[in-house]
Amino acid sequence: MNGRFENLRASSLYCRRCGQAMPVRERLLLVLPDKEIYDYRCTGCADSLGGREVTAGELLRARTVLAPRRGA
Repeated sequence: MNGRFENLRASSLYCRRCGQAMPVRERLLLVLPDKEIYDYRCTGCADSLGGREVTAGELLRARTVLAPRRGA
């Protein structure tokens, strides 16, 4: 897929306790030298629904932003 979906973030996940897809909050759990670990929590019952890890390479790509051009 040409790496188009490498940095997906969940906005909603299925919650067994609530019995339906629920919005989630992403919470930073741990920062390590080579990655960051996040946890997804249900906004209804605060149950942990999953997680994701972001490696140092992905962090650098995500934080590299080109300066906007200013019209003269």
